[in-house]
Amino acid sequence: MMDLITSWVAAAGYVGIIGLMFLENLFPPIPSELIMPFAGFAAARGELSVTLVILAGIFGTVIGNMFWYEFARAFGAARTRGLCEKYGRWIGVKSSDLDKAEETLRRWGPLAVFLGRIMPGIRTVISIPAGLIEMPRKTFYAWTTLGTTIWVGALTIVGYVLEEGYNQLEPWIDPIGKGLVLLVGVLFLWQIWRIWRRDKQQPR
Repeated sequence: MMDLITSWVAAAGYVGIIGLMFLENLFPPIPSELIMPFAGFAAARGELSVTLVILAGIFGTVIGNMFWYEFARAFGAARTRGLCEKYGRWIGVKSSDLDKAEETLRRWGPLAVFLGRIMPGIRTVISIPAGLIEMPRKTFYAWTTLGTTIWVGALTIVGYVLEEGYNQLEPWIDPIGKGLVLLVGVLFLWQIWRIWRRDKQQPR
């Protein structure tokens, strides 16, 4: 399983990493915790450059966050929140997530954008309230890039280091890799089922 996923990431190359990380920030069920370690794994095998892998991950993440930030800033608070309430559940952005992100942003200011890069449930949606309050672009992109660099770099290095000891770690790494892939699939299906059940129970 590890070899198969690593070969997929290597075949996709840097453009593929950019695309996957862009989608990870639009569609949270695609986790960076899987994408970047496997890219680091491929880099350790000499199939990709570790420096370019990190740069590709950073770029994909920043443009993903740029989408939500610029969208929210241009679309306005009322209309953006209305869209999140109506359609956000299909991409994993619930109103409660937005409320949590806004609370974090009010409490921590620009630092929340930095911290949001490594906080599950906040990583994607923090860009929306940042756009809604029209946080200065220089501030938003500077803190986003800094936090992203640390997060993406750490995940890539983990994959890179693990590959070097793969022969010793293979007996438990491979089952963990399979388990993570299965868990992501189960969580995605559970989210779709929960949305379907909730919509079915709502009075028409």
